[in-house]
Amino acid sequence: MTRIAIDGGQSALRLRVLPSRRTGNGPGYTHGPDAVSNLLEAIRAAASEAELTGPVEVVALGLTGYPQAQGAAERFAADVGEVLNADEVRLTQDMVTAHAGALPDGYGVVVAAGTGLVCLAVDRDGTWRKLDGHGYLFGDAGSAFAIGRAGLVAVQRARDGRGPVTKLADTALDPVALYRSSTLVDDVARFAPEVLRCAAEGDPVAVELLVQAAGDIAETIGAAVDQLAGEGPVPVACVGGLFDGAGDQLLTPVREALPSRAKLTPAAGNSLDGAERLATEPAETYADLIVTHRRARPR
Repeated sequence: MTRIAIDGGQSALRLRVLPSRRTGNGPGYTHGPDAVSNLLEAIRAAASEAELTGPVEVVALGLTGYPQAQGAAERFAADVGEVLNADEVRLTQDMVTAHAGALPDGYGVVVAAGTGLVCLAVDRDGTWRKLDGHGYLFGDAGSAFAIGRAGLVAVQRARDGRGPVTKLADTALDPVALYRSSTLVDDVARFAPEVLRCAAEGDPVAVELLVQAAGDIAETIGAAVDQLAGEGPVPVACVGGLFDGAGDQLLTPVREALPSRAKLTPAAGNSLDGAERLATEPAETYADLIVTHRRARPR
């Protein structure tokens, strides 16, 4: 019978049908009072694009916009079951699917960085610790949003004469106009590639912003490694759209700022691969981090 894996990020939602591996996409997470209903609509859109038909045995999904209110995750899982005609829904945060995809052994630290940033540390005994992932206002240090926002601040400072001259100010973008955007967080994050480009061209302001972001990411990783028992090396995987786009330009300064126990390790897979793993295998290490809803069967 069909199983479904879903990775719901801030920029896009991706759905994979198993075993056919057909895929579909929907809009990413948006903050606000309609966030939950928008997520359900995104899942519907992705399922339609993937030409999903018939009943589903299991759905596993990791979400940036994981419902945090008391009982909200259970209600949302039930709603997903109705939308996809699924017997069982396994709902978790995107940090869990990122970890499950990147480190198949279940031990170590994974930093998932796209529009936002979250880190999950899992010890050998299964204990876990979440770091950052506090959202664009109060956290997500080193994320694409953080880099994009810092770049846009530098643009305004340069244009006002309050800050140093920078190539970033050559953009036609008016940062103040973004206040009116309904997709403000995503729009700001989309300026991060411009910061990376200017840094690669040697712009001092952009280089400083990149170094700051790398330092923030390394600080989060260091704090995560400190949560794990023992003195030996800890595998650390950096995953997500930010690292995919930046590559060594970001990973090199991150590596240079890491504590000695942290060992950067290539990720075995991405968040959608992690969701597939949770849809097809026992939860094991991540059992305490998953809300499971099973459809009541008629007697």
